[in-house]
Amino acid sequence: MGKRSTSFYVLAGFFGLFLLFLYGPTITIAILSFQGPQGGLTFPMNGVSLHWFHDLFQQQAVGDIWGAFRRSLLLGLMVMVATVVVSVMAGLAFRKRFKGSGVLFYLAITSLVIPSILISLGVGLLFDQLGFKVHWSTSGFGSQLTWTLPFGLLIMFAVFNRFDKSYEEAARDQGASAWQIIWHVILPIIAPSLIGVALFGFTLSYDEFARTLLTSGSYNTLPLEIYGMTTNVTTPVIYALGTLTTLFSLMIIALFLLTVWVMGKRRSRFGSDAGKGV
Repeated sequence: MGKRSTSFYVLAGFFGLFLLFLYGPTITIAILSFQGPQGGLTFPMNGVSLHWFHDLFQQQAVGDIWGAFRRSLLLGLMVMVATVVVSVMAGLAFRKRFKGSGVLFYLAITSLVIPSILISLGVGLLFDQLGFKVHWSTSGFGSQLTWTLPFGLLIMFAVFNRFDKSYEEAARDQGASAWQIIWHVILPIIAPSLIGVALFGFTLSYDEFARTLLTSGSYNTLPLEIYGMTTNVTTPVIYALGTLTTLFSLMIIALFLLTVWVMGKRRSRFGSDAGKGV
């Protein structure tokens, strides 16, 4: 292998700085969360311990950390399910051109370019004017869907644009109904993409702040609770919370990736078995 050019090292150094900029704050918070009992919010560290992780599970003077976590978890699951279902239905509907499909598509993704705080303000005002209660499970749920659905739709449109319709035609020739084709042919084939949409839906909802700020009502979600704690908590317990929530997010991502890997292995094994049978 020949000697690498100077540009390679320049770009490698730039990429390293990019990674440091991207993950440096998270790594810093993780390190500071292991401060000793007398530790503060900045370096240098005063001892090393798990004191603040233990303190996190005790009664806090301010806030409702675990209540906020439960709300964020439940809201994330609700948004995930709604995003997957609506994205699949829209993907199936847009496989054929219909009158107004272009306008409807652009309306669906316009929310990506509208400032998030304006979405939050608009949804909150709409619920208030209609006489509905502003609550994290209703108005918060709706405002977060304006963030997750466009991503789900774009993924499903890309998937169905390259979907081989010969599988459906073969199933139809065997007498399968439209629902049977969807359930037994289409959904199993696009399952890895559905997992991707679900991952987008959950993770984008779980850490969403701006679109929930004015639509959560009287009860905070976890991002709002953490933000509120920054003005009241003066100990590394907030770093311990940040570390645990980051680990939870990574575990969710790992679980989804593991599911995709297992499905890929099963598909390969079934394909191999079918080939041997032939």
